[in-house]
Amino acid sequence: MSELILRNPHSVMAAIRTRPRDVQEVRINQRTANDAWKDVAAAAQAAGVVVRPFGGRPGTAKRGGRGGSGRGGGGHEGRAGAAEASVRERDDVLLEPLFAGAQERPGVWVALDQLQDPHNLGAIFRTAAFFGVRGIVLTKDRSAPLSATAYDVASGGVEHVPFSLQTNLSRAIEEAKTSGLWVLGTSEHAEQDLAAIDRDRSWLLIIGNEERGLRRLTLEHCDEICRLSPRGEVTSLNASVAAGICIAGLSGAI
Repeated sequence: MSELILRNPHSVMAAIRTRPRDVQEVRINQRTANDAWKDVAAAAQAAGVVVRPFGGRPGTAKRGGRGGSGRGGGGHEGRAGAAEASVRERDDVLLEPLFAGAQERPGVWVALDQLQDPHNLGAIFRTAAFFGVRGIVLTKDRSAPLSATAYDVASGGVEHVPFSLQTNLSRAIEEAKTSGLWVLGTSEHAEQDLAAIDRDRSWLLIIGNEERGLRRLTLEHCDEICRLSPRGEVTSLNASVAAGICIAGLSGAI
């Protein structure tokens, strides 16, 4: 299990609250750190996590995690150079438990088809945690790693949404169908708008690559395909923004 250097106090606090044994240590400059980091340090001490002075040299612990740079994406949440934490990656889960309960009550799951921007990945996790998404399927190949950047942009979201890392998205889609989910693809070329989709089902929403969208084989496995119809002159959205709108729509929030 790789170790990540996280620099968003909210992502670190979420890890301390959900899996404190995986938080290796918190390094903080008590003189320059903001209140959010001081709260993290207090929570870490209460949980038995080592808290050390931060010497001002960023990245003093091992960087990495599934190919990530370890630079983090949440520097705007605290003062740069004031604090950081070493946290082990969260484990993913198998598909069967990920999709459990789909037939008992409707819900939303998300699959990402070769999404490549770790900031989009983190933003989708944050949105998923906000709207109660019940699981996320990630692809291994040609996809953004679940790196420190993604963890920090998610601002704690990675700790609250189970995920499964898969090499074969088509197989994961078939497993979702077997578990009682309907599969909804997204494409700007779809004939129906998101508003036409039945909300009273369990859906696996699939978001595609930022440039190419969903792969042809992925589209062929979808039960339905929808689009977000533009109302203005700009006709496309950032992948994480589009995902957020679709998640909110399917969950009945809008």
